[in-house]
Amino acid sequence: MLDLAYFLVIPAMIFALFAQIKVKMTFSKYSNTGNQHGYTAQEVARRILDDNGLYNVSIEYISGSLTDHYDPSANVIRLSESVYNSTSVAAIGVAAHEVGHAIQHAQGYSPIKIRQAIIPVTQIGSKLAVPLVLLGLFISAFDWLIPVGILLYTGVVFFQAVTLPVEFNASGRALRTLDDNLILYKDEVKMARKVLSAAAMTYVAAMFSSLVSLLRLIAIANGGGRRRR
Repeated sequence: MLDLAYFLVIPAMIFALFAQIKVKMTFSKYSNTGNQHGYTAQEVARRILDDNGLYNVSIEYISGSLTDHYDPSANVIRLSESVYNSTSVAAIGVAAHEVGHAIQHAQGYSPIKIRQAIIPVTQIGSKLAVPLVLLGLFISAFDWLIPVGILLYTGVVFFQAVTLPVEFNASGRALRTLDDNLILYKDEVKMARKVLSAAAMTYVAAMFSSLVSLLRLIAIANGGGRRRR
């Protein structure tokens, strides 16, 4: 397993890098194409929220590029400076995607509820899993920490796995809404789909990378266990 785990490290890194470059390039490409109605991303987000009765969800401007997100704890959608006032089909797609998360939350979409519930475990696991495994390997009296560390990191992988349907579903909701409500024309919806598909690839890459990291952790633990015997 050790050989397999290390063999997959480089492909995982390349995949993650490619996904990041792809989403930036695709967003940049379609940021130059304005929607024919002249709507801004903020206006579209507000319209979709109101159409779904989510008048209590606010929209805020934040700095940065592609830092857009929905914060369920504050019940707010934050749109980045490259999206908020933009009329591009790329920005419209991103804004509608974030609204999709707000709708998921309001409707009690199961995967997003699961993801929210395991965030604390994921945060702990991402920080402590490797130190716990290493501590267990180097100090035999603490070898019981090895399975604890692996279990914690398994939670990180599970979080990434649950994130995939959440993100795919939000994009699907966004594209259907933009199309069905005639917010974007058919050719514009296709452009928005390319942007959201590129963004989805980053989550697939994150899932793959976390799985490879888990395999490496298990392999290291198994190798250390054999050396102690």
